[in-house]
Formats: sequence, structure tokens, C-alpha cells
Amino acid sequence: MPHIPRTVLVSAATATALAAGLLAVSSPAASADEVRIHDIQGTTRLSPLAGQQVTDVLGIVTGVRGHGSKGFWIQSAEADADPATSEGVFVYTGSAALTVEPGDAVRVSGTVGEYVPGGTKSGNQSLTQITKPTVTVESSGNAVPAPVRLGAKSVPARYAPAGDPAQDNSVNGLPLKPRTYALDLYESLEGMNVAVGSSRVVGATDAYNELWVTVKPHENRTRRGGTVYGSYDAQNGGRLQIQQLAPVSEHPFPKANVGDVLKGGAEGPLDFNQFGGYTLVARELGDLREKGLVREKTRRQAKSELAVATYNVENLDPTDPQTKFDALAGAVVTNLASPDILALEEIQDDNGAKNDGTVAAGATLKKFTDAIVAAGGPRYAWRSIDPANNKDGGEPGGNIRQVFLFNPERVSFTERAGGDATTATEVVRSGKRAALSHSPGRIDPQNAAWANSRKPLAGEFVFRGRTVFVIANHFGSKGGDEGLTSHHQPPVRSSEAQRLRQAQAVNGFVKDIREVERNADVVVLGDINDFEFSATTKALTDGGALRAAVTSLPKSERYSYVYQGNSQVLDQILTSPGVGDEDDFSYDSVHINAEFTEQNSDHDPQVLRFEP
Repeated sequence: MPHIPRTVLVSAATATALAAGLLAVSSPAASADEVRIHDIQGTTRLSPLAGQQVTDVLGIVTGVRGHGSKGFWIQSAEADADPATSEGVFVYTGSAALTVEPGDAVRVSGTVGEYVPGGTKSGNQSLTQITKPTVTVESSGNAVPAPVRLGAKSVPARYAPAGDPAQDNSVNGLPLKPRTYALDLYESLEGMNVAVGSSRVVGATDAYNELWVTVKPHENRTRRGGTVYGSYDAQNGGRLQIQQLAPVSEHPFPKANVGDVLKGGAEGPLDFNQFGGYTLVARELGDLREKGLVREKTRRQAKSELAVATYNVENLDPTDPQTKFDALAGAVVTNLASPDILALEEIQDDNGAKNDGTVAAGATLKKFTDAIVAAGGPRYAWRSIDPANNKDGGEPGGNIRQVFLFNPERVSFTERAGGDATTATEVVRSGKRAALSHSPGRIDPQNAAWANSRKPLAGEFVFRGRTVFVIANHFGSKGGDEGLTSHHQPPVRSSEAQRLRQAQAVNGFVKDIREVERNADVVVLGDINDFEFSATTKALTDGGALRAAVTSLPKSERYSYVYQGNSQVLDQILTSPGVGDEDDFSYDSVHINAEFTEQNSDHDPQVLRFEP
């Protein structure tokens, strides 16, 4: 029996919809014979019909989303001959009731718009959609259009075209070339039903129930199953974010680690969102095959080796559960083999984010060092400088800072009093050796480069009679940088300017030490918040003052952080020539967090061992 068409006003009542602006009534519209979905999508990233009314656009519902940006996707049953024009589009319904299902054949009338997730200042590409819709369901139970399959051969090796210089390096106006560029391919499929086969996970499941896979299994693979981000021109176009349409309460999302396999892959509409760009929103999701990724353990230092490590402990403060302290402490003892000197980043003050003027962190550090002893580690001593209240960035009221932990059974700290939040330590001459005027002390804290950012902490240590200068850092974050899927190509990395100035300040300080004592042992370490190939790292190493120790590792092992499926370097240890070359030291990025869905921090710690 033929199905009787039903008209769905995507709201409780017509009057309510009109008041809410959900119905398109402002101007005449073309008929369905004149406007198809590929006409709406066009051959560039922006719809040629943006701002116009369309009437009775035909499509089959391929997915319905009842949370977040609510609405549904429709796709033409018949495609045109142009691979640059998508045959799918998102219909945004807002707070209105959703009364369609996958397989419904519908006619949609509404306003064509371009929505930029995150706002225009984010640099994100826009999502073409139909808003203020009225929907007529013609029939139900139709087959969903067959998915376009994404794989190693179908996704181009080149990532994105260069932006148009005449349009502020935007690619929005450029004709799509889906056979040439990965981003153009994804844009040409925006809103369409797509599928990936069994795929390796390259970004662990996060708190928002999303993960990243790669459809190019051999693309810059790490030995642990990830995908290395090795340069600004190697963006890894095989990466794709996976979400699901079903509520987690009805269908639990897989808890995946890097290297696991999504067996059977995923199928659903291709969306674009603020926090990952192109995303397959799965209507059908495969099963997880765990590969048993193990948290690494570094070797213990020899008696003659000094082990210096860095670890971002992610806003640690006494209000955190004891389990977090115990887990971090266990990692210091078991996975890092109790290094002699440990530079910590993101130690918060004694009441965490409570913004009441508290800046001391003694309670935080006692709780942490006690937990290390309980885990079987040494009784670490600590040195730090309390920041001025709310002057070092991070969570308001948290007052994060760098801290030195050191094992007094193995190493001593040279005290030179007088350093505080605003007083700079200087390089002075002590006999024939370099020394610090304040130890611990801050490097150039009044420099504008450190505005609303953590100031470097410098200290003098002595190991087996040899002085070692250690400088702990936490450079400015990448907040405000555009994503790799930005409509600007290359993306704008606005945060790099501050880190560049910070790197120059630290580099200059190291040069001051070496000017007094050319073969001084200097270790610069911490959360540099930038890549080993970045301008920041180049500024740190300028003039041969330092070397990035991570470059001693094979390229497949150079990472400390995983972001949007890219395994990348953020945490670093750099060494002066006095420390020697890679034959004179041992460097290890100890992978215990970044690749796992269960994390004690989002960073992996780094360890350097050498004989001063």
C-alpha cells in the first residue's frame, strides 16, 4: 500500500515556529526541479545560494542528531557528474522536535546558510546547512544512499591547497579539487554518507566520546600505532574523527587506546565541527579490537649518570583526589625510575582554582612527595618560586608554576637566596665558573614575553662534584591558533609569536652562561608547547647554544602528546654542548599518558641521562 505523505513542521505548532524563526517565509524560492542539494553545495567551500530561500529540496535522511547541534542530514538519491559537488547537506532544526528517521524521503524548504563552528575568528571552515526548515516526508523505509568509502587510495596524499593571497590566504573561494587534496575531498563529501573500513585508532577516546582513526595505515606510523606529525607539510590527511549518533546511554562508545582497531569501521554522515574539523558521525559503528598497548618504563640511571626529567602533571593541587596523586607518584617511581631531578609543570597553589590570593604550593608538594615515598620512591626535596597572584596564566586562581624535585641522596642544590616572583636571576662569575645570582631564580620575569605566562625557573645543582644548570619552562599555550582544517592555508599560528620571544630570552640566558663557562652543563626542559621543527625550537637552539635532544630519537618516536590523531612533540629537553652529543646522553620520551583513554596527565614525561 502506498505511503500517504505527511507534512512535518519541525516544531510544536506553526505559530510557535514562526515566532521562533524556524520557518522560511521571507522570500520566494525555487522549485525542487530547479534546486538540488549539489546546487546548494556548489563547487567551492561556500554555497552559491547562501542567504537564499529554497523550496522542496529532495533528499533521503541519512542521520538524525538529537543533541548538540540538533538536526538531520539529507542526501540526493541521484548524484550529478561533478565530483566537487556534495550530494548531502545538514538541516539544522535547533530546539524543534525531530520527527524524521534515516530512510525517510523528504522535501525540505528553508534558508541556505554557512555556519562557522567556533565563530569566524576561529578560522574554521564553514558548514553549509539549511535552517528554519519545513519538512515534508514523502515516504519511509527507503534505502540510505550507499556510502562513499574513504581509504588509503581514495584520500589524496597532498593535504590542502595554498590559500589565495588576494583573499588573506583563504581557500574558501577556490574550486575544489577532490582528487588532488585531502581537505578538498572531505569538503566535496560534506554532509554525505561516508564509510571507513576497519581502521587503526590514532587518537584515544576522549571525555566527549570521540576518537580518531586513520584511513592511511602506513602514513607516518609510530611504532606504537599512532601517526607522527613531523612537519607543517605532513599533516596526515588520513586522520578522521569518529563520533556516534546514538546516545551513549543506549550504545556505549568504545574506550580505545592508540593502536587499537575499530573492526568493521564506521558509516554515517560527514560533518564539520569546531573541535576536529571533518568528522564521521557514525550511524553504524564497528567493534573495538584492543591491541594491548602497554605504558612504557624507562631504564634506571647508572650510578655515574644524572637523570633529569620533566613532567606536566596537569593542574595538580590538594583538591584533586588522592588517586591522582598516587597515580602520578607511581609513574615517577615505576615508569620514570625515580629521576635525580624532576622538573614539574602545572603545580597549582594550595587550594587550586579557588581565587582568594593564595599562591603558596607547599601543601600540594608535600602531598605529592609523600605519595612518591609511599610508592617506594625517594624522599624528594623541592625548590620553586611562588608566582605573583594570577600573573602566570593558567586556570584563574590556580597559580601554576614550575617546581624542581630532587633526590638529596644523589644530587645537591646550590642555594643562592633572594629570588622572588619579580626579581631576575643573573649569570655571574664565581672564580672560573659560571653561577646564578639567585638559585632558584626566575629568568627575566619582567620581560613582556612572559606576560600572563609562566616564567622560567633556573637552579644550580651539583652531581658528583660537577655543577649542572637546569632551567624549567612552561611556554605559552597554543590557544588561539587555527586548526589544520582552517580555511586559511597555511593556518594562522598566532600564539607562536609569544613563544618565539620566550625562546629568545631563554636562549640568551644560556648564551650568558656559556660566555662565562663555555663547557657548562645546561639542561633546558619543560612543556615548550611547540614542535621540534618549530620556530620556537629554532630560536632556543640558535647559535648552537642548545640542542633538542628529541631529535636523537628515530622520527617514529618523536612525540609527547596526541592531538586530533597527530602524535607530536610539545615537551622537550634541550642540552648545551657541554652535555655532549647523542653518543654522550640517553634520551627517552616515556609514553604513559597521551596514547591512552585513561590518563593521569595529557602529557608524556621526558627523561635525559648523561654523565656530567
